[in-house]
Amino acid sequence: MLIFLYKRGKILPRRTEGTLKISVMSSDEPMDRLRELEKIEELTFPRLLVINAERFGHKTAIREKDFGIWQSYTWRDYLTQVRDLALGLAALGFQRGDKTAIIGDNRPQLYWGIVASQCLGGIPVPLYQDAIEKELRYIVGHAEARFAIAEDQEQVDKLLQIKEHCPHLEYIIYDDPRGMRHYTQPFLLSFTRVQELGRSFAARHPDYFQQEIAQGKPEDIAIICYTSGTTGVPKGVMLSHRNVIVTAYNGIVSEGLRSTEEVMAYLPLAWIGDHIFSLAQSMVAGFTVNCPESPATVLQDMKEIGPTYFFAPPRIWENILTNVRIRMADAAWIKQKLFDFFLDVAHRVEKCKQHRQPIPLGDRLLSQLGRFLIYEPLKDNLGLRRIRIAYTAGEAIGPEVFDFYRSLGVNLKQLYGMTEASALICIQKDGDIKSDTAGVPIPGVKIRISEQGEVLYTSPGVFQGYYKNPEATREVLENGWVHSGDAGFIDQDGHLKIIDRAKDVSRLADGTIFAPKYIENKLKFSPYIKEAVAVGQGKPYVAVLINIDLEAVGNWAERRGLAYTSYTDLAQKPEVYDLIYKEILRVNQSLSEDAQLRGARIKKYLILHKELDPDDEEITRTRKVRRRFIAQKYATLIDALYGDVDSVAVEATVTYEDGRTGTIKADLRIRAVEE
Repeated sequence: MLIFLYKRGKILPRRTEGTLKISVMSSDEPMDRLRELEKIEELTFPRLLVINAERFGHKTAIREKDFGIWQSYTWRDYLTQVRDLALGLAALGFQRGDKTAIIGDNRPQLYWGIVASQCLGGIPVPLYQDAIEKELRYIVGHAEARFAIAEDQEQVDKLLQIKEHCPHLEYIIYDDPRGMRHYTQPFLLSFTRVQELGRSFAARHPDYFQQEIAQGKPEDIAIICYTSGTTGVPKGVMLSHRNVIVTAYNGIVSEGLRSTEEVMAYLPLAWIGDHIFSLAQSMVAGFTVNCPESPATVLQDMKEIGPTYFFAPPRIWENILTNVRIRMADAAWIKQKLFDFFLDVAHRVEKCKQHRQPIPLGDRLLSQLGRFLIYEPLKDNLGLRRIRIAYTAGEAIGPEVFDFYRSLGVNLKQLYGMTEASALICIQKDGDIKSDTAGVPIPGVKIRISEQGEVLYTSPGVFQGYYKNPEATREVLENGWVHSGDAGFIDQDGHLKIIDRAKDVSRLADGTIFAPKYIENKLKFSPYIKEAVAVGQGKPYVAVLINIDLEAVGNWAERRGLAYTSYTDLAQKPEVYDLIYKEILRVNQSLSEDAQLRGARIKKYLILHKELDPDDEEITRTRKVRRRFIAQKYATLIDALYGDVDSVAVEATVTYEDGRTGTIKADLRIRAVEE
């Protein structure tokens, strides 16, 4: 029986996969095909795409799940889609140097939009898909984007709202037509319509595409990635083709990546990490990228794909572990005991491996039994069974969380990177793993520590400067060396260890070193704490503002018959304050073991009435705390933490996803922590 499916206003591509089973070719030479590229530093992304269409042919380049069906595109399909779109843009008047704003969830069409712009000498500017109007207006206007490629109606609506404030924006191209039947603006075109224009343009200009690619140079700007704007407005980081491609290549060589890898593309397109893993390294090594059906189905889709190469920030790893703990808390008594027993065995074995000590015979035997009964079934259930290499970065990950995954046999490693470095600076090497470091520099990277303790680096990936901001560029970039803004040191084994942002490290009133991010990360190691903000600069002691994890604490409350109506109601329960009190005691115990930091133990805390939210400008889209904004917005709460009161009234305005605002009123408890 022949079945046709209608997807996003068009017939599905000819290659679809229903029940997906992926076979991975074995290879003892991970660089076997990559060696064909003799001069990697002389390539551009469009040239790489043409090479991949030749060297990989019908190998799958990218998949997308839609309506429950995985649809595959080969490298030749990839080239065809990009060519049609690029020529369609040319038909609309796209010129070299034009900027293309890209916004939406991870979709093949958006990745094709990035490369299509590059084929014509243009510069893609990816945006965060959950960005609100104010943020989009600034970046699209600052970048002077002439074209925008959006995923669906939601993103188109946001672009329509800002278009009158962005005079350079001429065309908006959308992929998914659902809900847009009555949108009649002449500047609004469907993805398929632009590709039709491209095919017509190709008939009139048969050599145009090849000629445009030939004009591209490795030193041309390949992408502008805007920073998260922790301390002010976002800055546009300009990266050349050579910056990104050579960095991707060095990471591939360092880690032994193969053309047979499978990776999940689910992180924001605007984040440099997704660009390096889902586009740059995929292009250089030729491995397959998989786009989940939606952000909500990532974990389920992972089980079907079984990625071999995976990146997630600490919060994702922590969320997965929290879900495991919640499920185990509801499991039968015997299952809980088996889980805890074999997990203890796995922890002991992993500690021996990390410290390069012999593993006792009994633990070796129990570990094999645990692998059969617990470890492999759990990895399979989480979609982690086939992973060869996994990374975490962005924030410090809790040692307990890190050790949990490594104990299961997941090769989880930490890395350190920045947008200004084309993402990759340091990666932990196999067999040289530590739970509290970021590893060693990848090939081509050099690191030194300034007299002030700031991490400086230079590499082939060092950015070309901040777009339209030479002053900020001069502040950060000096003789090819980048001032990272991070405070850290290199340990006796050559591993880089990051302490905090250099500008945030200060002292309490008595002279004790105060590193807020270090304390906050220790707090967030708890499954019950989602966010934390530590204050104390120039103050007599450290105090913290806490966000509870609604899912974890909610499950904890339900199992104890503790009723609640909302986040605010649950957060102010005395029982929840007791729960968080124990977590703070754990952190204080850890701080007391450090001679320099024992004076920075937490003395008071309160649990906030709402979650910190990017839409309220309290944290960035990458979940970094905006300290200056928090200090101003919550000045009353902070003052109360240093007063003699035991509660403080708060009335706050919150912003909802649709742009509407509301008000929350609450009396927040303030609790002192005993020595």
